Parts: sequence; structure tokens; C-alpha cells
Amino acid sequence: MSDQPKTPETPGPVTEAGAVRGFWERLGLPGLVDVHTHFMPERVLRKVWQYFDGLGPLTGGIEWPIAYREEEDQRLARLREFGVRAFTAMLYPHKPGMARWLNDWAVGFARRTPGCLHTSTLFPEDGVAEYVREAVEAGARVFKAHVQVGAYDPGDELLDPAWGLLAEAGVPVVIHCGSGPAPGKYTGPEPVGRVLARHPRLRLVVAHMGMPEYEDFLGLAERYGQVRLDTTMAFTDFSERLAPFPRRALPRLAALGDRILLGSDFPNIPYPYADQLTALERLDLGDDWLRAVCHDNGAKLFDLG
Repeated sequence: MSDQPKTPETPGPVTEAGAVRGFWERLGLPGLVDVHTHFMPERVLRKVWQYFDGLGPLTGGIEWPIAYREEEDQRLARLREFGVRAFTAMLYPHKPGMARWLNDWAVGFARRTPGCLHTSTLFPEDGVAEYVREAVEAGARVFKAHVQVGAYDPGDELLDPAWGLLAEAGVPVVIHCGSGPAPGKYTGPEPVGRVLARHPRLRLVVAHMGMPEYEDFLGLAERYGQVRLDTTMAFTDFSERLAPFPRRALPRLAALGDRILLGSDFPNIPYPYADQLTALERLDLGDDWLRAVCHDNGAKLFDLG
């Protein structure tokens, strides 16, 4: 045998999963907690993708190539490869009579999917308080409300009993209420602010950091101790071109570090999953802030241990 020393092998390219895992391993985390991922009945998801492909008005006419246009089992395998230890199935109705059906599907999905936080939804309609109560009793861990797509006032009196029930139960609600990527009749801070005035203990998680009304929604979080914001798509190159986060608000973002939660919008994002993590890192708010946002805050909110 030759006594010549071996030449070190040239490291191969970092895979996408390797980049994601490298991010949280460097921080000493056991993985990621992502509070804003979408799983729904396949025929509904396909229609969502068709809407993005068609550059519909709710996307602001922006080109939006779906990065993870894959079958459900492939998408779940990706999250496992990324090291996402807990995630949601954000689903939402756009018309009456749809929410209960979606909630029934979500029960089965959560039961067969390790790591999924059982997700439910709601709509302003007769019977909403009843099916919200049923969902909570069935083990729902989080709700999704989409003011933009549903085109409803979150302060609608039909929803008031449901908000009260969720506030009492302490079940978080991830709510798309900001006016991005395109404004709706009831988007913006004022309608949801009226809900919080009536239900100050409601655990609202403002999706997308409230984009583009970032500072207004930071203000709601500063006023109401149970309000949180998720990072979904915020700070990425894609979103910074359209709705840049104001640098002057970074100290406020840092001060709310215990109430900012990682969200990604997987699989419907138009860029790799790792871009969201890179965007958070370059805010330069420190490793403690990153650890809290990317894992610890979500783990605490959902009692993951």
C-alpha cells in the first residue's frame, strides 16, 4: 500500500436541505417551528396554484412561480428533510358553507401526519360558533383566518362569539389581515384592531408581519400582549422589492422578539425555503433573537417541550 497521504475530498455542493439544517444546527436548535405552511384538500390546493398562475388580483398581478409544486407526500418529506419539527395546515374558505368541510378534512390530515399542528378555519356565517367549538373540542391547535381571500370584516357580528370562544380557549389564530400583496375592502389594521378591542386576550398571529402596514401591526402587538406576528415572506428579496420593511422599525422588531414566529408560506413561495431563513439572519438582530423566532416562541406557544 502507498504511504502517500490521501488528498482531502472536495466538499460537494450544499443541498437545499443541508442549507436549512445548517442554519438551525448552527444556532443549537432541535429544528424549526413553522406556523405558516399550507396543506389542504388536493383539489383545493390545485385551484390555489391555478390562481397564482393566473396572476389574479389578490396577488397584485405579480409573477408567482410555486417553488414546491409537488405531491403531498413529497412536500411532507421536504419538511422532514428541512428539520421542521412542527408545522401547520393553513386552509381557508372563500365562501359560506366551506369552512366546516375544510375542518373535517383537517382532522384526518393532522391524525395521519406527524408534526402537523391540527389547523382549523372559520367564516362569518350562521353556525360558525358551533363548528369552531366542535373543532376546538376535536383538538384544533391553531386557526387560520384570511380576510383578504374571504373578503369579510373580521369584526362581523357573526364572528364575535367565535372570537370570544377562541380567546377563552387560548387557541391561536393566524390571520392574513394586512393589505399585501393587494389590498382588500377589510384589510389593514383598523378592522382587526376593533376585534382586539373587544377580545384583548385573543391570541392573534398577524401573518406576513402585516405587510405592508408593518409598523401599524407592530403597534397592535405593543398594545396587546397576546398579539404576535409571523415572518411569512417578510424581509426576503422578493418582498423587499414590493413592500420593504422600514429599517427604522428594527428596534421595535427586536424588542418584540418573544412574539415573532417563523412562517414561510411553504409550498406556495416563489423562491427556496432557505431564503426566509437567510432574510431573518441578515436583519442582524442576533442569535438569541433567531433562536426565539425560529423555534422557541412557537414551541412555547404550542407547548411542544
